[in-house]
Amino acid sequence: MPKTTRTGKAREDELPATLQRSDDKAKRTFAKAHDAAAKEYGEGERAHRVAYSALKHTHEKVGDHWDPKESNRPSDAQAEGGHRTHRETAGGVDANASKAHLYELAGRLEISGRSRMTKDELVDAIRKANDRASARARRS
Repeated sequence: MPKTTRTGKAREDELPATLQRSDDKAKRTFAKAHDAAAKEYGEGERAHRVAYSALKHTHEKVGDHWDPKESNRPSDAQAEGGHRTHRETAGGVDANASKAHLYELAGRLEISGRSRMTKDELVDAIRKANDRASARARRS
């Protein structure tokens, strides 16, 4: 099922819940990338992976939604390598961002102990907080 309308707008009911709570740019990015990938590879997992990869170049997951990044770039080692790499992903967290940016995000997500964490620990803590926020949003 196409994720965009004839005018290019994202179909709200076809998007994942985290994207439904995000801005229009995130919705369009995901929907257009998904539709292009579905034409190339067919509906299914591959189209979703391509769409999320495109989304993670322009947005980062914060809590239960996606926020725009300051600059478009790969978000983690897996996104840098392409589809044939098998590296760990950061689950939508911009692992290539500065430690200061990650620290600020951890503050917004009210992660305790953030001042003593390394950059990798901050990425992991933010990813876990995002997962908890998404699960909470699904329940309510």
